Amino acid sequence: MTIKQARLTALNTIHIDRRSVLKYGAAASALPLLNAVAQSPVVTPGLGETMRVLSEHMAQASVSPLPAEVVEHAKQHILDTLAAIVSGGKLEPGKAAYRYLQQHVAVGKCSVIGSKRTAGPIDAALAHGVMAHSDETDDSHGRSRSHPGCAIVPAAWACGEYFNASGAQFIRSVVLGYDVGTRVLMAMGGPAFSYSSHKSSHSIAGVFGAAATAGSLAGLQAEQMRWMLDYTAQQSSGIASWGRDVDHIEKAFVFGGMPARSGVTSALLVRTGWNGIQDVFSGADNFFEAYAPNAKTEMLIDGLGKRYEVTLTDIKKWTVGSPIQGPLDALELIQAKQSFTADDVTEVIVRLEPSVAKVVDNRDMPDICLQHMMAVMLMDRTASFKAAHDKARMREAATLAQRSKVVLVKDEALTALLPVRVAIVEVVLKDGTRLSQKVEAVRGTPRNPMTRQEVIDKATDLMNPVLGKAKTKQLIRSVFELEALPRVQALRPLLRA
Repeated sequence: MTIKQARLTALNTIHIDRRSVLKYGAAASALPLLNAVAQSPVVTPGLGETMRVLSEHMAQASVSPLPAEVVEHAKQHILDTLAAIVSGGKLEPGKAAYRYLQQHVAVGKCSVIGSKRTAGPIDAALAHGVMAHSDETDDSHGRSRSHPGCAIVPAAWACGEYFNASGAQFIRSVVLGYDVGTRVLMAMGGPAFSYSSHKSSHSIAGVFGAAATAGSLAGLQAEQMRWMLDYTAQQSSGIASWGRDVDHIEKAFVFGGMPARSGVTSALLVRTGWNGIQDVFSGADNFFEAYAPNAKTEMLIDGLGKRYEVTLTDIKKWTVGSPIQGPLDALELIQAKQSFTADDVTEVIVRLEPSVAKVVDNRDMPDICLQHMMAVMLMDRTASFKAAHDKARMREAATLAQRSKVVLVKDEALTALLPVRVAIVEVVLKDGTRLSQKVEAVRGTPRNPMTRQEVIDKATDLMNPVLGKAKTKQLIRSVFELEALPRVQALRPLLRA
């Protein structure tokens, strides 16, 4: 019932009762009733205060200005993810995404990055999500143990094109996605939930982040945002079996493609008139009761509008799995302090927290195999995108000789420091010299951020081989001027291979 309807109902009620009131000489007593009905707030049954605050914030995000620092961070993460999509399209998961589009998807309003194809928004989001995590290039958020960008930016690109969004709306939607998706996981327990559960924290954070982004670009109002979160909860899925994936295709789907697709689906369903329950985060059979009964739901709105999670999300310096970032940083620092060759080394001891070490211990894929990437760093004195994806090199005698020197120690003393992933590397030389380096703040993390130029250099290295130097340079410039762009569709020609 609207306030206007409530006022009319009250007037009619008072008119009827006034005959009795006048009869007994107390007509004035009805006047306060009129004011009380007219001024009383509309109460929505089943709506908790946390969901009310969250959904109203989400509905206002597209028109709410952001601090300049947040906008800068958002643009760096958008560029970093676009670079991951462009480069990832040439890897096996990206090729698998293109095959899916080619064989099963009709043309649509959304472009497919790295090609001349088009698709509908749901399929475009799916494909770009897979491409964004084809590799270990995309960003990561430690406190939620998720990779937000590979789901959120694909959802933003699909819906940004579909709804003719401006650059400013695009940025705001991305920031909102990072704020919502990561908070859902932090409320569930963050890394503790991820490591103790069989569920995939990466896909759960991704789907809620992608949905928030898509809902913002679709122009959903507060109640519609609540319905959208309801459908997102129903689509939240993913189990940790992706850890056994040896080709990264399933992992790319779980981390990026599936959550981007499902988040966009939720927004489009509600945009076309579907409704749902008012609060899937509280009440009977709610989301947290099903997934994380000990969740701290107040964290969903903790610092909302004041603390922006995009500013607390890592941009990787190295195009490898997150647990390898610290060891590579440490070895690079050791190499810078003292000159030595790979042949001068007898042993490289790497200490990581046990659950972190498990993720990268002697894996089949080069970019998530710590022993292999440390061997590459010894030989090349860097860890390039090409080297991180050269499976053939994993079998070469020279590489295997250096790899045999790498010892991974699962150090339980580092568990207390989580979610900070501390890495300790010690290099032993033939002359008995022992060189040690501890890394507590990995390059690219909020405590040791990359500069804008470092992010540009990384994106340039990833996109030049696919887009060419001229397009890459123009695209980077356009991303950093994104808030002045009337329509994000203007970037389409720059993202074609």
